[in-house]
Parts: sequence; C-alpha cells; structure tokens
Amino acid sequence: MQDKNDLQKRRPIIVIALITAACLVGDSMLYMVLPTHWQEAGLNSLWEVGILLAINRLVRLPLNPVVGWIYQRISNRSGILLAVGMAALTTIAYGYVHSFLWWLIVRCVWGIAWTFLRLGAYFVILEIAGDSNRGYFMGTYNGLYRLGSLVGMLVGGFFADCYGMGLTALLFGSITCLTIPFVFLYVPKSTAIKRDIQIQNAGQKVRWQNSAVIWGMVTGSIVAMIYQGVVAATLSHLIQIHTGDEILLWGMAMGSASLAGILQALRWSWEPWLAPWFGKFSDGKWGRQPLLVGSLFMASIFFSLLSLPIPLVLWLLILLGIQLTGTVLTTLADAVVSDMAVCTARVAVMSWYSFAIDFGAALGPILAYLLDEVWAGYAAYWVVAGVLLLLAAKWLIAPPVAKRAQVIV
Repeated sequence: MQDKNDLQKRRPIIVIALITAACLVGDSMLYMVLPTHWQEAGLNSLWEVGILLAINRLVRLPLNPVVGWIYQRISNRSGILLAVGMAALTTIAYGYVHSFLWWLIVRCVWGIAWTFLRLGAYFVILEIAGDSNRGYFMGTYNGLYRLGSLVGMLVGGFFADCYGMGLTALLFGSITCLTIPFVFLYVPKSTAIKRDIQIQNAGQKVRWQNSAVIWGMVTGSIVAMIYQGVVAATLSHLIQIHTGDEILLWGMAMGSASLAGILQALRWSWEPWLAPWFGKFSDGKWGRQPLLVGSLFMASIFFSLLSLPIPLVLWLLILLGIQLTGTVLTTLADAVVSDMAVCTARVAVMSWYSFAIDFGAALGPILAYLLDEVWAGYAAYWVVAGVLLLLAAKWLIAPPVAKRAQVIV
C-alpha cells in the first residue's frame, strides 16, 4: 500500500521533471551550437558567445530571493506555467534574434524562467514528499530533468548542423509548448509555503540561519561549484592536458572535446536510474550522513588521482567515478537541505539554497582557469580534492543529520 501511495505521489514529480527537461533542451543546445554557429546567430565574435552562455547564471543570483517572495503570492502551478511560457518563447527566439543586445535580453529572460522552474519544482517536492521518500523524490527529479541536457546537446548539435539554428530552435520551442497542458493536469495548484505564512501570522520568527542549514547550503554550493562549474567547464581541457590533442582508445582516435562530451552524456544517461536509487537509499534507516561522508571522501580520492601517470583506461575509469560521485552528492545535498527546509522557512531556505547553487556554479569555471593559469594544469583538481576532504571531515564530526531538522523558533 505504501509503495502504491508513493507511486501516486511520484507521478507529479516525474511529470514536472520531464517538463523541466523539455524547457532545458533549448538552453543545452546552445552550449553545443553557439560556439560553432555564432555567425549564423548574428554575433561578431566568440567573446560574445562566452558572455551569452554565462549571463543567465549571473542573472539568477539576485533573482532567487525575489522569485521565492513571488511564490508566496502565487500558486506553484502559476509559477511553473509562467516558466514554461518564457522557456518556449526564448527557445524559439534563439533561431530568430540576430544581434548581441537581443541575444542578451533573451538569455536573461531564460535565467528568469529557470529560476521560476527550479524553485517551483522544489516547492512541489517539499509539499508532496514525506520523511520516508524525500531523497527518493529529489533524486527522481534531478535524474529525469537532465535528460533535457542530453537531448539538447546530442540532438540539437546534429539538427543545427543539418537544418540550421532557426528550424532547430522552432522544433525545440514547440516541444516545450506541448508540455503546457501537463502543467494544468499534474502540477498542484496549492501554494507550498502555507506553513511559512502560518508561522509568520502567529508572530513567530523562524531562525533558519542555524549552523546545520548554513552547512547544508555550503555543501550544495561547493558541489555545484565542482561539478557544474569546474568539471563541466574544464573536462575537455583536463583530457587534453593529460592525453594530448588526440586520444587513441581501443583502436579509435578521438579528440578531447568528443571524449569529454561522451563522459558527460554517460552521466546524464544513468542519472534517471541512479539518482532516485541513491536518494531512496539515503531515506533508509542509515540516513543521509554516512552516504554523504563516504561520497565526499571517495570524490576527494578520485580528484587527487587525476594528475598521476596511470594507464589511460584506468584514468578514464577515475573520471567516471568522479561523474558518479557527482550524481550522488547532488542528490544528497538537495535532500539534506530539503529535510531542513520542511521544518523551518521553506521559502527562505530553498530560495537561498538556489542562490548558493547558482553562485557556486558561476564561480567554478573562473576559479578553475585562474588556478590553472597561476599554478599548474592540475591545480584546480588538487584544490578540489582538498576542499572535498575538509568537507567530508566536517560532516563526519557533525551531529547526525536528522531526517526532520528541529524547528528553531
């Protein structure tokens, strides 16, 4: 009976994750297409491409608290519907804007859309999930929505090369539009922040800024900085440093960028299955802390091994191990902060957690290339290994992470 009940609760989360994936295909397509089709897009230089691919993240930094405040006044359905509409329009616009200024505006609008989409999904999960399945539901969402990145990068690059950016953007934008009926059918209309408002009306002040919540946010920010920032931005560069411009693997020659794309695609392909499994495991009797500490230690070891002169196949297996720890740590960080949010101020905690993730992801590439320039080619990965080790030690000596953090009023 419990499994059947979980399945019924999980259905809206699966649908919201797939809606998110459909909104994400256009943005992910740009990371493959814009660096090679920038003239077709009406741009004048590659530095404009770099700004356009980064501006949506920078815009999201101040937006998270604002969007959280808006969600106190609108329903989850309204917020996600607004996000889907903006995502569809911006995706279609990618094929038809032909000046840097208009591209900048469109990318900023996408940043707004993504903020509404992610926070809306967080609030729905907090409303639906309970103590026994919060990690499972968070893993389900994280695993499924990345299918949008997989499709956007693989299919988007192929379509743009064959049919041009205009038709590709129109196709992906139309796919996003098709998800609008599912928003009405499956996204709850209620507001997920009723408890926050009740606490405020009762004259109680929730002190969500306690050390446990802060360390949960720090963990999420560091995980985003490492995996969404450092690894995503420097993986092809790392492969090139370690192996050279061309890699001979099992008799096949390939470039570092191609191999990096394959490794990233592998992660996105296994996440729909592994992320929910790790989330469900952390919901069990052992809790999240042992798995979190173990994954941080393993990730630290993997990163520290990257600079060693070891056989190529073994080195690639280490990279796969890093990608696997990324799946685990992203799921656990979200679940840990969600545990705390349901017992404190949901809007404040999840809005600032979203800010922390965006800040870490934006900071990662800057720090990685700065360290590599100042010190050595593997400097960023040595620093990452040390940071993960310290974070693992912190969680090891910290009090156990309860599934429901105590409310501090």
